[in-house]
Amino acid sequence: MSDEQGTAAEAPAVEGAEDQPQLAILAQYVKDLSFENPNAPQVFQSTAQPQLDVNVNVGVSQPGDDVYEVSLKINATAKVDGATSFAVEVLYNGLFGLRNVPEEALQPFLLVEAPRILFPFVRRVVADVTRDGGFPPLLLEPIDFASLYMAQVNADQNQVVGNA
Repeated sequence: MSDEQGTAAEAPAVEGAEDQPQLAILAQYVKDLSFENPNAPQVFQSTAQPQLDVNVNVGVSQPGDDVYEVSLKINATAKVDGATSFAVEVLYNGLFGLRNVPEEALQPFLLVEAPRILFPFVRRVVADVTRDGGFPPLLLEPIDFASLYMAQVNADQNQVVGNA
């Protein structure tokens, strides 16, 4: 009698779980990493404050069914008096398994939440490589991926309206 009750109680939970959105972080990895210190050793003799330029890009591809690769590309360049102190480029990727995610939630997840998950790891890579290059660690400020996403959505909507 207890076997029948146990089977009956488990069946609805399993069926309901199959329809629920599912997320798995399958892997995180450095896909490409470059550090240049083109003006060493002279750059280490300067006491001037460097001018820092940081660019961030998010890319998404779909290498398989229910599998998405999210790329977070960071380019950072420090210059003193027009001469490059260092340049670092990191392409840090995450492989995400997504199942039963509604279409309207897919793009916001891939362009906001996934980069938010990856950012602390790429931030550490940038800090480590700049420190290992002989400079103070470059600690990137947190990025509001939601605001960037909304700005892009608004820009796309304005472009469509302008072309109509």
